[in-house]
Amino acid sequence: MKTSTYIITVAVLFGACRGKNNTIADSQKPVAANENSVKLSDAQFRNAGIITGTIVEREISGTLRLTGKVDVPPQNMVSISLPLGGYLKSTHLLPGMRVRKGEVIAIIEDQQYIQLQQDYLTAKAKLAVLEKDYQRQKDLNASRAASDKVTQQAEADYRADRILVTSLTEKLRLAGIDPARISETHIEKSVNVHSPIDGFVSKVNVNIGKYVSPTEVLFELVNPSDIHLALKVFEKDLGQLYLGQSVMAYTNSNPDKKYNCRVLLIGHDLSADRAADVHCHFETYDKALVPGAYMNAEVEVKNRKASTLPADAIVQFEGKSYVFKVTGDKTYQMVGVNCGESKGGFVQVDMANANAVFVTKGAYALLMMLKNKAD
Repeated sequence: MKTSTYIITVAVLFGACRGKNNTIADSQKPVAANENSVKLSDAQFRNAGIITGTIVEREISGTLRLTGKVDVPPQNMVSISLPLGGYLKSTHLLPGMRVRKGEVIAIIEDQQYIQLQQDYLTAKAKLAVLEKDYQRQKDLNASRAASDKVTQQAEADYRADRILVTSLTEKLRLAGIDPARISETHIEKSVNVHSPIDGFVSKVNVNIGKYVSPTEVLFELVNPSDIHLALKVFEKDLGQLYLGQSVMAYTNSNPDKKYNCRVLLIGHDLSADRAADVHCHFETYDKALVPGAYMNAEVEVKNRKASTLPADAIVQFEGKSYVFKVTGDKTYQMVGVNCGESKGGFVQVDMANANAVFVTKGAYALLMMLKNKAD
C-alpha cells in the first residue's frame, strides 16, 4: 500500500515538472516577424550605407506612348474607273508595281467608243452646212429676200448643232479620246487609261476580258510621297499635345530605326472609345513605310509637377517595383509602388502616404537581407 502511494506521488511530481519545462521552452521561442520588414543591427546599418529621405515635388517631362498606322491623305489615293465602261483589253499592273504619271496602265475596248466618234464626226460635218445656211439666210433677210422666221430657224438649227458638237467633244475627252486625232478616215476602237499620279498600285480589281461598268473601280493607286502617321490619342492625353510637337515613331519589326515626325493636325472629334486622330508628318520620306502599317510613337510632353524619389530608392523584385519605408529605429518595410516617368536620376512615384520617410540609398542591400532572412 505504501509502495503504490509512493509511485503515484512520483508520477504526479514528474508530470508537473515536465509541464513547467514546456512552458519555459515556449516562452523562449522567437516571435515571427513580418516577412516584408527587416530590422538591422548597428553593424548591418553601417555596412548597408542606409540614407533616407522623403518624396519631393519636382518638374518632370513625361513620354506619352501612342500607337497608330501609316496613312495617306485622300488627295494621294486614286481610284481608277471608266466614265463609259467597256471591256478590258490589256493591262500589266500588279499590286505593288510602281507607275508614273501619264503612263498607259490599261486599254479598254467597246463599240460605244466607235459610236461616240461617229456621232461627233457626223455632227461636226453637219455643223459646217448649217453654219453656211444660217449665213446665207442672214444675208437674204438683210435684203428682205427671206423672212425673219426662216432666218431664225436657220440660226436655231446652227446653234443646236454647235452645242451638240461641243458636248460630244467633251464626252470624247472624258473617255480619253483626243478629238483632234480622229477624222472621217481614222476612228479609234480602243481607249488608253493613263495614270494620273506617280506612285504604286495598291489594288487590281479586274482581269483581261472583263466588262467594267462606269461605277466599277479598276485599280487603286497610292502616291506615298506625302504619307503621314495617324495616331490614336485618348481624351485625357489630348491636352498634352500641340501643333509642331516632335514625335519619334518606330515599327514593331524594327524598333531600333526611329522616324522623326511633327504633329500636323489634332482632331476635335472623339470616337466611341473617347479617342481622337492626331496626324503627324514624316520629316523624311522612307519608301519602306507602307500605308496601313502599324507603328508605335513616343511624344515628349510638357514638364509638370510630380512626386518623385531618387532612382536608387526603387528596387525590382519578381517583375514589380518596391520601396523601403522607415517604420522604426533601423526597421524598414518593403512596400509596392507605381512608377512613372524618370528624369535626372529621379522617378515619378504614386504613393498613398506621401509624408512617409523612405530609404533613398542602400535599398538593394535591404532587399538582399530581407530575402536571405526569409530563406
